[in-house]
Amino acid sequence: MVYLRVNELLKEKNKSKYWLIKNMEGSYQAISRLINNETIAIHFDTIDKLCDLLDCNPGDLFKKTN
Repeated sequence: MVYLRVNELLKEKNKSKYWLIKNMEGSYQAISRLINNETIAIHFDTIDKLCDLLDCNPGDLFKKTN
C-alpha cells in the first residue's frame, strides 16, 4: 500500500495541519483527507504544491508498505 507522509513531514518541519490547510488554498475537507490518507487519488498540481510548501521532493511524500 502506498500512503502520503504529510503528517510526518509536517512534524519534521515543525508545521501544523492548520498551516498546511491555510497555505494549500483548498477546501478544509480535501486537505484533511490528504493529511489523514483517506484519499484515493491525487493530482500532480497538488503534489507540486505540497512539495513547494514542505520543501521536499515528490519521492519524500510517498511511502510504500507491504
